[in-house]
Amino acid sequence: MTLLHQAGPGDATAASVEPAVSVEPADLLPLRLALDDGDGPGDVVDALALASFSVGTQPWARSASVSPVHPAATLLPPGARVVRRSEAESRTVVLADGPGWTLKASWWRNGGTVNGDVTVTATDDALAKSVLEQAVDGAQEEAPTEEDVVAMGFWHLAAGRGPVRARRRIEAPGWDDVRGNYTRLVAESFDGLMRLKPEQVAGRLLLMHGPPGTGKTTALRTLARAWREWCTVECVLDPERLFADPGYLIEVALGPQRHGSDDNGEEQWRLLLLEDCDELIRGGAKRASGQALSRLLNLTDGLLGQGRKVLVAVTTNEDLERLHPAVVRPGRCLARVEVGPLSGPEAEAWLDGVAPTPSGGATLAELYALRQGPGTLLPAPAAPSDGLYL
Repeated sequence: MTLLHQAGPGDATAASVEPAVSVEPADLLPLRLALDDGDGPGDVVDALALASFSVGTQPWARSASVSPVHPAATLLPPGARVVRRSEAESRTVVLADGPGWTLKASWWRNGGTVNGDVTVTATDDALAKSVLEQAVDGAQEEAPTEEDVVAMGFWHLAAGRGPVRARRRIEAPGWDDVRGNYTRLVAESFDGLMRLKPEQVAGRLLLMHGPPGTGKTTALRTLARAWREWCTVECVLDPERLFADPGYLIEVALGPQRHGSDDNGEEQWRLLLLEDCDELIRGGAKRASGQALSRLLNLTDGLLGQGRKVLVAVTTNEDLERLHPAVVRPGRCLARVEVGPLSGPEAEAWLDGVAPTPSGGATLAELYALRQGPGTLLPAPAAPSDGLYL
């Protein structure tokens, strides 16, 4: 858009002789960037994003907001060149460009939701619209439906208050949506668990072990969804205190039924979820944890658990060989699943050509990182330089 420079009232003669002159708006005001110690890198990125628009080389602009942002979204179109990146505790800003356009993408967290904004300036409106559409394509995370949400209880032992339970609604994907995240043998093991009915329960301990980032927690959320008609899930945030304090254990595991009953009026099953309990169930747990291991075993198939519908799910990063033999003995476990990385061919199928496939396979967390690329939320790893390594 341009402005016409017109003569003033005292210049009538000049105006009748000289034609009107088209003036670039950026020439009417001096454009300067002033910084002080209150500004940060993100403020610089914000200013640079409007430079081409301000001077008129890219006079068209379009913007869009995305909320919530999908975890895998980059808010960048294919082929974008990242020229600035600012990482802060509460906000991430990226400046990128391409032929004839400039883009600024920003993320910030509001509570548990990640919000995003994208602004594109370009040499023409069609280009700005096209780049913006590519940047936000698939970036919106679909809001969970009632079917995708499961209620869980979260317990902790508060000083002076005793056991405290907070109820939260957690997003839980369906098994068909996440089955491809696991190796064939692991997926087949979970197939049976997802179809389990209360009358088929044989054994009270569900043990998941394997390296970090392999999807154990995701599987448990999916299991909570599959079982929600007959089993409630109670996540214990301080399991080391649960088995050290008998009163806490009685309240969480054997206390009054808080969630009603099933369609037949019978008490529902209760699944206690204990994550990362390496110290509790490794080979030396009896010596290191005192009565904690004994109480866990007593809850699963001893007098403590008799007459109550209580299951215990334990996740650990320990190798199977390092687990206490009493924990893994036949008859005690409802299921024992080793959740490992995907093999090379499985990882290749999962990535589907989006990124190079690691030759030795990869964990689920590594595959998500590869699919997202060098990332707008994390700096690209520095290439090793010649010389000494520390």
